[in-house]
Amino acid sequence: MNIAVLSGKGGTGKTTVSTNLSLALNANYVDCDVEEPNGFLFLKPNIDNVYEVEEEYPVINKEKCVGCGMCVKVCNFNALAKVKDDILVFDKLCHSCGACQYVCKFGAIEYKKRVIGRIESGSAFGINIKQGILNKGEPMAVPVIKKMLSSINRNELNVIDCPPGTSCNVVNSLKYSDFAVLVTEPSNFGLHDLKLAIELVKMFNIPFGVVINKDNGEENIIKKYCINNNIRILGTIPFNKKTAELYSKGEILYFDRDHKNIFDELVNNIREVLPWS
Repeated sequence: MNIAVLSGKGGTGKTTVSTNLSLALNANYVDCDVEEPNGFLFLKPNIDNVYEVEEEYPVINKEKCVGCGMCVKVCNFNALAKVKDDILVFDKLCHSCGACQYVCKFGAIEYKKRVIGRIESGSAFGINIKQGILNKGEPMAVPVIKKMLSSINRNELNVIDCPPGTSCNVVNSLKYSDFAVLVTEPSNFGLHDLKLAIELVKMFNIPFGVVINKDNGEENIIKKYCINNNIRILGTIPFNKKTAELYSKGEILYFDRDHKNIFDELVNNIREVLPWS
């Protein structure tokens, strides 16, 4: 089973919930925020395996190319351009769909591979940990996310730390998910982006619940919205000095007695919503 942890925007505490939830569940942790993975900063695993993620891109054989431009016309991603009689390739825009090679009647296009990122895996505190890292300057994170998620075992319990927002990166993370934990904060911006995240998980028909970070224990707009829309609040993380100090030091909240109770209760509430053996 895969439990996705996501938020409509960055900075809500998504990684804090993901890492501590993994420990509370004794589940594998998978960091899909490949543009800025932070889970390893808290879990500090011993990395025992690193492998590169490659993506294919077209290469033009100038001896065979007649400059007809059919490959340019068929490319929906503007990865090819015709300049006079030459075909230019913008490899970072290529989605490796193969359409250009298919329409070329002269066999002038072949595909080669280039490295766009890497996947690191290891272990800490008795759980398996994995993160993807997109190389600097690369515009597309989806291939790294797909490569990483295709390698996990869905018969095991996995917590997927999704990218922030509701972009295609998040969409591709949710495709592998069975349950979603939506992390938000009690602010107008938090509510706005929570609504976007809720719309997204509903599109995939994924059961979900909400965790409110920076909660002061009083009524707020998030609680009112969830109550009015019959949305389950799975738990809250307090807005206090102790939580902030532990977080700022990069310490695991779950190892603190008070916070351990918070995440154990979160696990129990998830079990109530989505039982598993």
